[in-house]
Amino acid sequence: MKLDNIIATPAKKVVYRDGDQAIKVFDESYKKSDVLNEALNTARVEETGLNIPQLIDVQQIDGKWAIITEYIPGKTLAQLMEENPEKEDEYLEMFVDLQLEVQKHTCPMLNMLTEKMHRKINETKLDATMRYELHARLASMHVHKKLCHGDFNPSNIIITPEGKPYIIDWAHATQGNASADAARTYLLFNLEGKEALARKYLKLFCLKSDTAKQYVQKWIPIVAASQSVKGKPEEQELLMSWASVVEYY
Repeated sequence: MKLDNIIATPAKKVVYRDGDQAIKVFDESYKKSDVLNEALNTARVEETGLNIPQLIDVQQIDGKWAIITEYIPGKTLAQLMEENPEKEDEYLEMFVDLQLEVQKHTCPMLNMLTEKMHRKINETKLDATMRYELHARLASMHVHKKLCHGDFNPSNIIITPEGKPYIIDWAHATQGNASADAARTYLLFNLEGKEALARKYLKLFCLKSDTAKQYVQKWIPIVAASQSVKGKPEEQELLMSWASVVEYY
């Protein structure tokens, strides 16, 4: 196995290509359980029949855990959107259609999104009153069992030269409410400073899914609190302000 062709450097990981395989190597700070959970999520999502890179192996390389999957040639949807700004609406429609296709599926062995959100709220630095409010809001939301990606953004979609889309990075996959996943996508666009695109995305998602915008917005404080647990300093001010908001208009 050769590790001399770096194709991506996400946070605390390096992804290499070796022939028809992609090797994602995690740094020493990653817990074994988190790496194995990502591999298990990937294997379970494979069974839905969605276009995702097939899991090949999990092993240690020089003392670091690594997940080996099928290599998918192409560009990410984020790259294509940046290179072809005139096609933003076309790409955004493809993006939302892919998310809705994911959410048509169920994956019963995945963790429940609601349970994960309750746990994340407890891990925040918010005071007890805020945590109580968020727990109460979460408890009032409908419990669904739709497949949720958990980090659905254009960087996690690869478009092959033939135009076939593949969805990657299932580390945060759960089963739960589709509107929670949409709220997270909306939040991720805003954290990248793409406020106009975030608004356009939310409008299109709600139109295509026949979901009230207000319902998706009710999830925003919950997913903002969850995102804050990652501890990225540059995100904390925005996330804390959104986690504190009772209603959006």
